Amino acid sequence: MTQLEQAKRGNVTLEIKKICQEEKIREEELLEGISRGEIVIPKNKLRQGTNVIGIGKGLRTKVNTNIGTSPDVIDLDYEIAKLRVAEKVKSDTVMDLSTGGDLDKIRRSIIKNTRMPLGTVPVYQAAVETINEKGGIIYMDIDKIFEVIKRQAEDGVDFMTVHCGVTLSTLERLRKEGRIGSIVSRGGAFLTTWMIANEKENPLYSHFDRLLEIAKEYDVTLSLGDGLRPGCIADSTDRAQIQELVILGELAKQALDSGVQVMIEGPGHIPFDEVETNIILEKKLCHNAPFYVLGPVVTDIAPGYDHITSAIGGAYAASVGADFLCYVTPGEHLRLPTLEDVREGVITARIAAHIGDLSKGIKGAFEWDLQMAKNREKRNWKRQIELSIDPELAGKMRESAKPKVEDVCTMCGEFCAIKMVEKALRGEKPLTFA
Repeated sequence: MTQLEQAKRGNVTLEIKKICQEEKIREEELLEGISRGEIVIPKNKLRQGTNVIGIGKGLRTKVNTNIGTSPDVIDLDYEIAKLRVAEKVKSDTVMDLSTGGDLDKIRRSIIKNTRMPLGTVPVYQAAVETINEKGGIIYMDIDKIFEVIKRQAEDGVDFMTVHCGVTLSTLERLRKEGRIGSIVSRGGAFLTTWMIANEKENPLYSHFDRLLEIAKEYDVTLSLGDGLRPGCIADSTDRAQIQELVILGELAKQALDSGVQVMIEGPGHIPFDEVETNIILEKKLCHNAPFYVLGPVVTDIAPGYDHITSAIGGAYAASVGADFLCYVTPGEHLRLPTLEDVREGVITARIAAHIGDLSKGIKGAFEWDLQMAKNREKRNWKRQIELSIDPELAGKMRESAKPKVEDVCTMCGEFCAIKMVEKALRGEKPLTFA
């Protein structure tokens, strides 16, 4: 049985017990959330020893890291190094988005080298293999898509992005309305190219039952992808995007009824004042399924700083109900991410997730900030660094400053507000720091 089916029967699995301990919630609460489809546990039944996590309502907002090769840069060792960086800075999950090299070998190596839940986009591999074998994506067989999905499930992939909402009807809607940025989803573009050339419906939509069969067999969580997400602010929240979301809501209900765990992916590039609207729409249309947002990037003009633009959007999204943030790196829109890009991307996304958790009242979020505040008041620098979301950076900055007086920092030095007030309240003469 899948985790969803177990929850519906009231069975407390080992995974549920572990999540309850870590998230400090009652077993009944978690069982109810999974049963309603508001929480998922992305864990392939074949994988052992993974760091089990829950994603959804009432739980800590999780963060995903994307790694993987491209046709231009094929270096498995470098991708494993990125994986190590992501683990070190405490990403919750990882996705292999490889499109260059031996894709089976790359995926299996990543699975072997991590305990994080692993996600993929199977249509990438189906498309790349078809191009290599037949010379063009338009020759991709429907059976090829599902063979790859099953192959990846057998390898232990925990969750898969599947662009089921890119249909002939949504493409027609896109044509009629028009866009500045067209389609920026790679999976959406692969499927669109195939659909137009073959004048056929998206197989992931028309054969959704077949997809559910594989997902249920291996307890793979389906992440219903936003193939028509806006790729620029000018295209945000348009009719094509919303029509796709309506379809994803219908498919999410079908998955839930079939015992398959499902979450919904969301935009994308949207302005700050539309973030909450997009969260509300997803929750209303998709039966409160966990929402996995790609950023969101809230302005188009900051290449090189898109980890920051997405953290701004991500913090707001998480605060109003998003459950899962996909990191964005400084190299987004510019290059395949470097090791430092991965590091900065994960940490900024984790900051955004934590800001959201503070707003949502997630257990443990406020207590973390409270401990930091108490240790700042005490000027306990060692403990402040330990409590930092990036202890390595905080420690290096503190060490490099070399303050004249050990218990203050070089920002204020002898005029440290906390220390002055502390002395004043003790009745000591002001500014006697020696």
